[in-house]
Amino acid sequence: MFKVFAFVVTHMKRIALASFALLTSCTYSPRPAPPSTIELTEVARFEQDQVTGVALSKTGRVFVSFPNWHDGHRIHVAEVDPESGNYWPYPDEAWNAWTVDQPIRSGMAPDHFVCVQAVYVDDHDRLWVLDTAAPRMQGITSNARPKLVRFDLSTNAETRSFFFDNDGAPPGAYLNDVRIDTDADRAYITDSSLGGLVVLDISTGIYRRVLTGHPSTMAEPDVVLMCEGKELRFAGGPNEGKVPQVHSDGIALDMIHGYLHWQALTSRTLYRIPTSVLGDFDATEDRIAAAVERVGTTVATDGMEIDARGNLYFSDFEHDAIVVRSRDGTLMTYVTDPRLSWPDSFAFGPDNSLYVTSAQIHRTAWFNRDGMMPMTPYRLFRLSQYGR
Repeated sequence: MFKVFAFVVTHMKRIALASFALLTSCTYSPRPAPPSTIELTEVARFEQDQVTGVALSKTGRVFVSFPNWHDGHRIHVAEVDPESGNYWPYPDEAWNAWTVDQPIRSGMAPDHFVCVQAVYVDDHDRLWVLDTAAPRMQGITSNARPKLVRFDLSTNAETRSFFFDNDGAPPGAYLNDVRIDTDADRAYITDSSLGGLVVLDISTGIYRRVLTGHPSTMAEPDVVLMCEGKELRFAGGPNEGKVPQVHSDGIALDMIHGYLHWQALTSRTLYRIPTSVLGDFDATEDRIAAAVERVGTTVATDGMEIDARGNLYFSDFEHDAIVVRSRDGTLMTYVTDPRLSWPDSFAFGPDNSLYVTSAQIHRTAWFNRDGMMPMTPYRLFRLSQYGR
């Protein structure tokens, strides 16, 4: 994931973190993809709505999310008809009615989306929606609080919402991506703005924030991202010319082996931690930090996912590609296509096809000197013949 996308300029003190992560400024190049019969098929295109997140149910229902980042934002969460490509507000128009200029009400906006970054369907076939409550990348709005909302897909009804106060989402936070551990009844969430993880006990509603500012959750200061042959730098505003520093972002849960993986977006280093340690609410911060493992060098990535064999999938947005890391650590470019313009989030379908969104983040007004948004549509793709 940016399934994004919280850009904050790193303070100079964070440069001291570089020694921990064994940083390198060079790009690691995966080996080329072998000949394959993988087919990249467009499922839907979104002419105005910038898509980031994607999730699929066990019956093949397709859901996407559109973060409230730019002018003209119209919809937060949608269900997509994979046959026609048509889409509509999910679960209804009322949940999608909140706008920056006309907020529905003051308070926590319990039954309205504010700025949805990610969607996820768990092993029990429930849809989870992560609402950052931080529209336009201008911090958490006073009209809402960040929340994680669960929907019953058999009725399309909201069954539970978890709200995060300053202990989970301090000022400046941007909760970015989520995974649900149905075995342990926990949710794991990344914060891409401040760096850190939020662990939620679903049964009790108790949560804690961990690894805030830890080297594993922070951007690597020496990394300069490259997109379409150019360095990714802000095109205007107070950060003009600066490299975005995006922290813990993509996330993948390996329930079979008991690990949570994550990576900062402005980074090329993958980390993991045993979920048994992360889910121990009595564990000290020092114990949790000591349990973090540096897995290895990868590619700059926004979204991540894992299959049943333990293969990790990375959205390699610098190369319009999807890269796979096998359990032995081998990196392979699985598919490259110019239509994969900033691949963002992944989701497996019930037939083992892999779905991925194309968010074109590097082409938006943030990085475009003429202040224009992309002229080409945002897209949702399906990749066939992914064995799980």
